[in-house]
Amino acid sequence: MGSTFARDLATMDGLNMQAAVEIHLTSNFYPPVPSSMVQPCIDAIDAYWDNDTNKYITMPDGVFYKGMSHAPAYAIIEQHRLYPWIEDDSDVSAVPPPGDLQDAGVEDEPNL
Repeated sequence: MGSTFARDLATMDGLNMQAAVEIHLTSNFYPPVPSSMVQPCIDAIDAYWDNDTNKYITMPDGVFYKGMSHAPAYAIIEQHRLYPWIEDDSDVSAVPPPGDLQDAGVEDEPNL
């Protein structure tokens, strides 16, 4: 299991993205990431394809990022190792490095 399995899931014919991401989250992490994170992960992948990795994604009830109920797409991509679902998983420069939201060019918490 791991990155090779995730790449296989991302490219497998007949497996939709939702199912592939859920299998990735529940099989490649210990403890498994709750399936409630599947939609935020898909939203983060979509934000990547829209060239908006700083977009805030709402977290499921009871899930927080740095004490907030939302997280930037790049943080979700990094923390859930979603690279197989983005343009070029070897080009991690496309996703900003981890750090404070201010480091990513976001100055204030958004009004959601």
